[in-house]
Amino acid sequence: MTTEMLQRGVKLLHDPLRNKGTAFSHEEREALGLRGLLPPRVHTQDEQVLRVMENLRRKPTDLERYVELSALQDRNETLFYRVIVEHIEELMPIIYTPIVGQACQQYGHIFRRPRGMFISDEDRGSIAEILRHWPHEDVRIIVVTDGERILGLGDLGANGMGIPIGKLSLYTVCAGIHPARCLPITIDVGTNNKELLDDPLYMGLRQERVRGALYDELIEEFLHAASEVFPEAIVQLEDFGNANAFRLLAEYRDRYCLFDDDIQGTAAVVLAGLWSALRITGGTLADQRILFLGAGEAGIGIGELIASALTAEGMDHDEARTRSWFFDSKGLVVQDRDNLASHKQPFAHDHQGTADFVEAIEMIKPTAIIGASGVPRTFTEDVVKAMSDLNERPIVFALSNPTSKSECTAKQAYQWSDGRAIFASGSPFDAVDFQGRTHIPGQGNNAYIFPGVGLGAIVSETQRVTDEMFVAAARTLADEVSEHDLQLGRVYPSLERIRDVSAKIAEAVAEVVYKQGLEREPRPDRLDEAIKAAMFEPNYDSTPTL
Repeated sequence: MTTEMLQRGVKLLHDPLRNKGTAFSHEEREALGLRGLLPPRVHTQDEQVLRVMENLRRKPTDLERYVELSALQDRNETLFYRVIVEHIEELMPIIYTPIVGQACQQYGHIFRRPRGMFISDEDRGSIAEILRHWPHEDVRIIVVTDGERILGLGDLGANGMGIPIGKLSLYTVCAGIHPARCLPITIDVGTNNKELLDDPLYMGLRQERVRGALYDELIEEFLHAASEVFPEAIVQLEDFGNANAFRLLAEYRDRYCLFDDDIQGTAAVVLAGLWSALRITGGTLADQRILFLGAGEAGIGIGELIASALTAEGMDHDEARTRSWFFDSKGLVVQDRDNLASHKQPFAHDHQGTADFVEAIEMIKPTAIIGASGVPRTFTEDVVKAMSDLNERPIVFALSNPTSKSECTAKQAYQWSDGRAIFASGSPFDAVDFQGRTHIPGQGNNAYIFPGVGLGAIVSETQRVTDEMFVAAARTLADEVSEHDLQLGRVYPSLERIRDVSAKIAEAVAEVVYKQGLEREPRPDRLDEAIKAAMFEPNYDSTPTL
């Protein structure tokens, strides 16, 4: 690559994909017109990482650390990703859950520079033209939200952009997908959040949400335009409201290369956690009775993927669904309930109803409870004790995000179960010392799943994303949990191993693609080597300037 093909001087320092800051060598400074524009000393990337971490740790709040990291991402992406990869356990909670939720709530107040693309209700008929404004042509992953159900925080409208940005950062951190191949998009159709509409710094459309045919037409135009402008891209639907998420997935999953992370990705990470937990409790997946608190995207998605996994083992699919039970805001989901939403109906069993969750536990006698309600403190002491009375090692997954929405804390789960609970959460909790033993709670973070699925889909150049790929991803993730992890009470591997785990998930997903005949190109001779070669390493020797 010649210097004529590259930006020079100040323009180069303002290009986050190529900027190295003080790490530009003397030769690069001479050739690229940088002499005098930087302090004279050349720093190593390791020294730059040291500077970044020193400044981050001085910040008084996590939200300020989020802003500082966002600014770094805007000026030097290679350094940003190097910092995160080297300090992943410390910084993932900053760039994603739980702090990204706070950042979304404050988006208009902490805004510095735009990132990603905004498609609004005012852009009808022009979406393809707008997408062509994006500076990178080889986009392979698009994460898109309409901001209606951001984590457990609800309708945040255009402020929801923090979620696609955060998710795509994890694609790069966890699976090495080059940042130039990632595109975050927010579709702004308004918001019903009055607090935002009254906020003078809110950056979205000041209107109530568009519904019905007009909404559907906008989504249809967007998906068609995205497939036209970026024909090799996979679209990840993120944080759409329940009313739209299920039907959009059903409508488009066989027409576009598309999946919904809240439905399918969450399901896979929970299925993996259950398989890991069964190595502690004994028994098989078919032996389990699972009671969900919450019957939205996450819960129903998990139930369906569990049913798919059991069907693959030879069980009838309708029977497989009987292993999962749901409890929503009106009580146990059973057949004689009126006006059940369509996505709940397959799990409405012939059984007596109840509006009391503890009574539901006593009636169903579940081996596991899974919280996906978005309502904090709903796994009370009575709930955990009821589970502990029924099970020697009760499985308690409190998955709602961010941390403030968790159904219970790790400390509560261990204390109320006398240290016997197998616990996992959606956002991180610190280790818990109880009765002379240290418990390290597992974090059922979708980051264990979607980056590897995306990497496998990219390398295999799949035409579609299927449930079988998520089952394969879940099985691979469960297999990566070591005996040492289980002894600590952790049903997921350490985040420090996430890139290796994602590579193995990618290989398993790609094998499903080839088995199902969905690939666009022939299978490489060495799939594992092709996957490793596709992974961006955040080092300056992989960022050409000369």
